[in-house]
Amino acid sequence: MEAFDLIVIGTGTAAQVAAGRVRNAGRSVAVIDHRPFGGTCALRGCDPKKMLISGAEALDLSRRMRGRGVAGDLRLDWKDLIAFKRSFTDPVPKKREEGFARQGISAYHGTARFCGPDIVVVNGSTLKGRHILIASGGRPASLRFPGAEHLTLSDAFMELERLPERIVMVGGGYIAAEFSHIAARGGAKVTVLQRAARLLPHFDPDLVAWLMQKFAEIGVEVRLQNTVMAIERSGGGYRVRTQTSDGESAVDANLVVHAAGRVPDIDALDLAAAGVAVEDGRLRLNAYLQSISNPIVYAAGDAAGQGPPLTPVSSHDAKVVAANILEGNHAQPDYRGVPSVAFTLPPIAAVGLSESAARAQAGKLRIHSAFVPDWYTARRAAESVYGYKTIVDEDSGRILGAHVVGPHADEVINVFGLAIRYDLRAADLKAAVFAYPTGASDIGSML
Repeated sequence: MEAFDLIVIGTGTAAQVAAGRVRNAGRSVAVIDHRPFGGTCALRGCDPKKMLISGAEALDLSRRMRGRGVAGDLRLDWKDLIAFKRSFTDPVPKKREEGFARQGISAYHGTARFCGPDIVVVNGSTLKGRHILIASGGRPASLRFPGAEHLTLSDAFMELERLPERIVMVGGGYIAAEFSHIAARGGAKVTVLQRAARLLPHFDPDLVAWLMQKFAEIGVEVRLQNTVMAIERSGGGYRVRTQTSDGESAVDANLVVHAAGRVPDIDALDLAAAGVAVEDGRLRLNAYLQSISNPIVYAAGDAAGQGPPLTPVSSHDAKVVAANILEGNHAQPDYRGVPSVAFTLPPIAAVGLSESAARAQAGKLRIHSAFVPDWYTARRAAESVYGYKTIVDEDSGRILGAHVVGPHADEVINVFGLAIRYDLRAADLKAAVFAYPTGASDIGSML
């Protein structure tokens, strides 16, 4: 049996940050992962996805600018685009393992399983931890209908050697929105099946409605209030059967992608053996990201499920946990002003309170909202979708929420996030001097 001051289950962003900080403090650390080292963001999530989006956005801009100084026809070479993505992802596991070795962190490959409050076994090795951090990330939510085994997961989609002609996305969140925009630009016929009344439920409904114009423009068919009942083999492909308010419906596809959300990846850990409390598939944690039933166990990132399921949140959680392990419980996560972006083309972004949440919490609000494709930022790139909504507390002048869809939304939202996190007022941003013409130079007009 080997003993460590900290055992980290996972090798993604949260694991790397926490392991590094605790090791730099002179403590002994081990990491464990049953998948290639690197975690979701670097290998199967935001980073490789954004590289695929890079190809799609280059193509999209060239098409929008055709007849406006750009000539000729471009297309996505899917095989080359995947190779470009792999130029980033393929080296990650080796680099991550080498990084752990340089830091003096012991690395174990295999599935971690608790067999006591402070004991973890992996591939025949038994490890004892003074502290244990669960940073195992998330996994696709289980879907229970006949034929669910035919679903292709998002990480497999990003490894496709060839883009199928007809693709169905089951779900209506980030994955469905982003992947449908990539695939449609690549020439696929995409259908999105969403059981709710709209896509992207975590974003402002008015801005989502404006973005839906782009879905229609690029030929993505969105079927709302469609509950998938079964996936069946049909010829060389699949038939997806759904239930709607008008009765049964069906759509044929060559590929059906699981885009129905993710949950903490904790099922294989045998948490009961460690006395770690779980409720509804989620760890029960206190304000310090510590298990309420086993004080040596902490969690961070998607496995903790406390903040938004975003990479910066994983890093933030890991810093909190490392501080509490090294100095005793005192640090708590602060998720104020954390921006969220769906990298559609154009992107949609949000930070702070929604309009409905703000109305429930604040007395008097000042809400500015407009659809502005005639603004210079959109016109110079021939973008047909651009709009915003900002929410300000009338009494204090503080910015409570900001929502943007259109060019540079993914960057502009960071300025609003900074303002919300540090309690800046709308007047402070309006008084700021931004480089012009940039996306940020529109902020004053949004307030």
